[in-house]
Amino acid sequence: MAGVGFIKEVSKKSRTNDEIDVPSVRLIGAAGQQIGIVTIEEARQAAQDAKLDLVEIAPMADPVVCKILDYGKHVFEAKKGKAAAKKKQRRMHVKEMKFRPGTEEGDYQVKLRNLTRFLMDGDKAKVTLRFRGREMAHQELGMELLKRIENDLAEIGTVEMFPKMEGRQLTMVLAPNSKKKGRSVPTKAKQSVPTTDTKSD
Repeated sequence: MAGVGFIKEVSKKSRTNDEIDVPSVRLIGAAGQQIGIVTIEEARQAAQDAKLDLVEIAPMADPVVCKILDYGKHVFEAKKGKAAAKKKQRRMHVKEMKFRPGTEEGDYQVKLRNLTRFLMDGDKAKVTLRFRGREMAHQELGMELLKRIENDLAEIGTVEMFPKMEGRQLTMVLAPNSKKKGRSVPTKAKQSVPTTDTKSD
């Protein structure tokens, strides 16, 4: 029972060896075996004989519970495990890619590959499309372009925020689909919407 909370207890600054100032302890051996209640002197001696440390792992128990182990090695491994867990808990970022109503086909494919990479890496993709001057009179071209992007990325991403105007800018946000990594990368987008690709940037 004492061993269940061992990792949690010892991850904090635990008292070791001569720092443990109680008359008796419940001792756990280096292999995890229950030795039983012994005097603190006997526990220290057992740790010395094993060339290890006596570590207090349950200070609130009566009597306190101690374990024989290599404390320095344990602290190192605990920190290493915590760092690995933190690395796995990668934060999701929102990465932006900008388009224009007249984005050419070659540029479109490059930007689409970048959006694909964002989503495959587990990040959200923010697509912004900025209108200049008289382009504001043809906002439907921008909507068609965003719809094309949505369709081309449908295999790996879902629209989280549908297109909306913010001043002269049309914005859409896609989130990665809840599938495991390793899914297939979408093939090159079909050039089926020429209306948005004929003008130069």
